Amino acid sequence: MLNYTLDFNQIDIKSLAKVGGKNASLGEMFQHLSGRGIKVPDGFAITAEAYWKFMEENSFVNVLKDILEKLDREKYSNLHIIGQEARTLIKEGVFPYDLQISILSAYKNLIERLGDDCSLAVRSSATAEDLPEASFAGQQESFLNIKGDDQLLQACQDCYASLFTDRAIKYREDMGFDHLEVALSIGVQQMVRSDLACAGVGFSIEPDSGFRDVVVLTGTWGLGENIVKGRVEPDEYTVFKPTLNSNKQSIISKKLGSKKEMLVYSESSEENTINIPTSVNRQNQFVLSDKEVEQLAKWTVVIEDYYKMPMDIEWAKDGVTGELYIVQARPETIYANKKIRAFTIFRLKNRSRLITSGTGLGNSITAGKARILNTPDQAHLLREGEVLVTKSTDPDWDPILKKAAAVITDTGGRTSHAAIVARELGAVAIVGTGDGTDTIKDGQMVTVSTARGKTGHVYEGQLEWEEKSVRLDQLPAIETKTMLILGDPDRAFHYAALPVDGVGLMRLEFVINNSIRIHPMALAKFDEIQDIHVREKIEILTQGYKIKTDYFIDKLSQAVATIAAAFYPKDVIVRMSDFKSNEYANLIGGEQFEPTEQNPMLGFRGASRYCHEKYKAGFRLECEAMKIVRNKMGLTNVKLMIPFCRTVEEGKEVIDQMAEYGLESGENGLEIYTMIEIPSNVILANSFAEIFDGFSIGSNDLTQLVLGLDRDNELISNLFDENNPAVKKMIAEVIQVAREQGIKIGLCGQAPSDFPEFAQFLVEEGIDSISFNVDALFEGIKNIGIAEIKNLVKV
Repeated sequence: MLNYTLDFNQIDIKSLAKVGGKNASLGEMFQHLSGRGIKVPDGFAITAEAYWKFMEENSFVNVLKDILEKLDREKYSNLHIIGQEARTLIKEGVFPYDLQISILSAYKNLIERLGDDCSLAVRSSATAEDLPEASFAGQQESFLNIKGDDQLLQACQDCYASLFTDRAIKYREDMGFDHLEVALSIGVQQMVRSDLACAGVGFSIEPDSGFRDVVVLTGTWGLGENIVKGRVEPDEYTVFKPTLNSNKQSIISKKLGSKKEMLVYSESSEENTINIPTSVNRQNQFVLSDKEVEQLAKWTVVIEDYYKMPMDIEWAKDGVTGELYIVQARPETIYANKKIRAFTIFRLKNRSRLITSGTGLGNSITAGKARILNTPDQAHLLREGEVLVTKSTDPDWDPILKKAAAVITDTGGRTSHAAIVARELGAVAIVGTGDGTDTIKDGQMVTVSTARGKTGHVYEGQLEWEEKSVRLDQLPAIETKTMLILGDPDRAFHYAALPVDGVGLMRLEFVINNSIRIHPMALAKFDEIQDIHVREKIEILTQGYKIKTDYFIDKLSQAVATIAAAFYPKDVIVRMSDFKSNEYANLIGGEQFEPTEQNPMLGFRGASRYCHEKYKAGFRLECEAMKIVRNKMGLTNVKLMIPFCRTVEEGKEVIDQMAEYGLESGENGLEIYTMIEIPSNVILANSFAEIFDGFSIGSNDLTQLVLGLDRDNELISNLFDENNPAVKKMIAEVIQVAREQGIKIGLCGQAPSDFPEFAQFLVEEGIDSISFNVDALFEGIKNIGIAEIKNLVKV
C-alpha cells in the first residue's frame, strides 16, 4: 500500500513539490535547526499524491473542470458562485480507505511521540509539480485545536476544499496557473498551547522599508490567528541585529498594543476556537519578556542565515510548558531581491479636517470616494479607485483589494493581513484606526496620506499634493558630507536608504512633543503638580510605569535608538532639547514649570536651562536617556550637541553637569558638539573649540541675530538673508577656526538647497558637512556637486 504521509524528519526543502512550501520549510527546520536550539513542533505531512488520490477516487477532476469553465474571466461576477460549487463538491467526497489508513496511522505514531492529550494544527500547503517555486501563501485554510480521528479527517477534507476558496481561484487566475495542475499537501502539527499564553509574527527585516539590520516581532495573547486576520492591535518589538549577540540591550523599541481580544480553545462541539475579551490587566501587559524577545530574535536571525534570505516567521508560546516555538517560516517576498534605485517624497500642499488616523503603510498619498463594506460578498459595491473602509480583512478579501486606491481598517497592526497585502500590491493602507467605519461616511471623498511616518491620516475631501522622485544613481558623487535633519523616528528606516552620511541634527523636540507629550519637570516633580486634570492625564499616559520619570527616559531613549540604529555606524548628532519657554508650557503640566517671557526666542532656552534649578532635573532625564542609548544599547554613533550656548563659561558648566550625570566627553568615544548660532559663538570660536568636540552652524538663528531681526516678523522678514555679507563673514570665520583647531564643522539649514551660490560659498570655505531636511536633500546634493566642480576648476 502506498504511503501518503511523511513525518517532518523525512522531508526537507527538496520535498517542496511533494509537500508544498510550508511543509517543506517545517521539515527543513525540524531536521536541521532543532540542533541549534530552535524548537519546531513535531508533525507530519500528507503529500500531494494523497490529494490526487482523493480527486481520482471521487472522479472530481472532470467535474471541477466543467465548473471552472463557467467562470466569468472578465469581471469575475460569478466567482463566489463558482467557488461555492467547487467547495461543496469536494466536501461531499469520500476518503479512500487506504488514504484514511495512511493518515490515521501517522496520527497514531504522532500521539505515541507526544502523548494522548495532543491537539493538532492542520494547515494547507499548496504546491504544483511543474511550479515548485510558486507561492500560494495565505490562499488556503488552516484549522486549529483538532482532536481525534474524525476531526482530523474532516479538517483534511476542509483543507482540500479550501483549494477552491474565491481568493485561491482568483490568485491562480491572476498568476496564469492551471487550477487542475495545482495540488494540496496538508501539514498536521502538534498544537502549541498558545491559547494559554501568546503567539505572533516576526520579520527578519523591517517590513515597511526592507531595512536589513533589525528584527521586528509582534505578539498577542492567545492564538496568533488574530494578528494575521487583523482583529487586534498587537505588541510590537524592534531588535537591533548588530548588538543582538553582545552584552548590550538589543531591543531598541517596544510598543504596547491594545490586544482587546484573544483567541482560545472553545468548549463547544461546533467550534474549535472562540474569541473572548482580554482582561484590562492583560491588555496593559507586554506578552513577552525582554529575554523572550531576544530569544525569538536570535532564532529569526539563525533562520534567515540558514535560508540566506529575509524571512517571515510565526511563533507561539506554550502556556503549559512556558516554551517558545517556531511554527512557520517562509521567505519574505517584497524586499528580498529589491534594490532601491529611486526615491519619491510625497507632501500635502494643504490640509483639511482630520477624520481618523492609524498605522500607515505605503509612504504615499491618494484620494478617492470611501466605500464602507462589511463582508467580501459586497465586493460588487466597490468601484475601481475607491477607498475601501472595513473593520478588518482576511484572505477572503484578496480579490477585492486590487481594485481599491487605499485600504482603511478599524483593527490590525503592521503584520496584519491588510498590511501584508498592501505591501505586496504597493498600495496605501491605514490599519488600526479604531473608528474608521464610524467616522468615515460611505461615498465621502477622502484623502489618505501615509507619507509622514508610521501614522497614516485620513482627511476630508480631495486635497492637493506634490511628488518628488529622484533616481539615486543620477545624483552626483560629492566630497562634502551630506546629512539629514530628522526628528521623527518613524521615518528613520525608510530614510536610511538615502545617500547620506548620517544625521547632522536630530531634534528631540519632535519626540517630546509628539510621543512623550509631558513636560519632564512634571514627571520629575509629579507630587508637586497642583492641577488635578493634569495629574489625571499624566497617570493615563504613564500607566505601567512605577516611576513616572522612567516613562520619559524610556520613550526618549527608544526614539533616539531607532534613528541611531537606522544609520549605524554613521554619526547621529542629537541636539539636546531646545524648546522655548512658551513651547515647553504647551506640554502637559508645562504651565506650572515655565516662566512667562516677553521674548522667548532670546530667553530661557538652550544651555541656560540645563544647569538652572527650574530645569536641571529635566535635563538629567535627557542625559539618562542618552546614557541608555550609548552605553546600554551600544549605539556609540550618537554624538550630543548643546544648543544656544551663549558663553564659554556656560558651556563649561553644561559639560561638567553632563559628566556628573555620566556623559563625559571622550568616555566610550563620546563627542559633545555645540551649535554656532549666536555671534558670541563666532567671536570666541577658539575658546568654544577648547571645550567642545565639534561645531554645527544653525544658519537660521545666526542670521537673525547677526542682522538683529525677528525672522517671524512679517514686517521685516524680507531682510532675512543667509547670503548677507555679514552673515557669510561670520560663517567663513568660524569654519576657518574649526579647521585650524582640527574639529568638525557642519551647517544645518535650507539655504544650500535653495541657493546654489550659498552651497558654492560653503564648499569654497571648506565646510565638512551640510545637513538638509529630506525634501531639500536632492537639490542640495546637486548644488554641492556643481559647487565642487566649480571649486575644482578654480584650483
